[in-house]
Amino acid sequence: MSAKYADLHLHTTASDGTQDIPTLVSRAAAQGLSTIAITDHDTISKDLTERVTQISGMEVITGVELKVDYDGVPGELLGYFIDPLSEPMTSLFKFMRSARQERMAEMVKRCRERARIDVSFEEVENLAKGSIGRPHLAKVLVDKGAVKTMREAFDRLIGSNGTCYVMLKRPKFREATKAIHAAHGMASVPHPCFIAIDDWDLFSDKLLAAGVDGIESFYPYAEGDSRLHITPEAVREIAIQKGFLLTGGSDDHGPNSVKERLGAIHLPYSYVEMMKKRCNLA
Repeated sequence: MSAKYADLHLHTTASDGTQDIPTLVSRAAAQGLSTIAITDHDTISKDLTERVTQISGMEVITGVELKVDYDGVPGELLGYFIDPLSEPMTSLFKFMRSARQERMAEMVKRCRERARIDVSFEEVENLAKGSIGRPHLAKVLVDKGAVKTMREAFDRLIGSNGTCYVMLKRPKFREATKAIHAAHGMASVPHPCFIAIDDWDLFSDKLLAAGVDGIESFYPYAEGDSRLHITPEAVREIAIQKGFLLTGGSDDHGPNSVKERLGAIHLPYSYVEMMKKRCNLA
């Protein structure tokens, strides 16, 4: 029997990805993957109705990537094997949908007032097929000729240090973890090296106390990335030492996006099996 591999951090047009689910499944199969998790931002595609399903021979895990507040530090939290109809989760999505719309309206306003760019909220909203996000605004800015590339839009205007940036309202990570568990899922911290944490020993204990199940220990960080607050090797060592499940994914957003990375991570299926046991799916 041949080895099986997974990528557990992928985005589609339900949020800020450029690909629909069939396209993503096809691309993943071409990369030799047997399992993927679709983890759109603060939403779940209406096409995903089960916690895990088979699509064109691909095992597809219903997941989500939630924007959260780690006691004053912004970050994200991944949920896996989520029941899409869970009431606590749908309530959280409703809160985030409103927060995203408010944030985008303010960023568009700043683009007009601070950068003198003729852009409207409706133009960005029309581009977003699901959860509205900064890549949608970046695409509009490129189309208008205000910037040459989406990367430039982030670097100069709408990234965390940009002229028009607005911070997103986020639920506390403890609240998000409870919602994930109420949806019969498990929670994992994505791209942990990007989180501005000084004391990872203390932080990891906070995660355990809140019931967080895993840490994304396999992720395609760029070598020498100045945004890293800790090395991937150090995070992986802490995760193993503290007993977290190890997850991994590429964070691919599809072709013609700022993150086209499918194929960068091939997580051995044994890690998925451990996650299934945690979620009583083994």
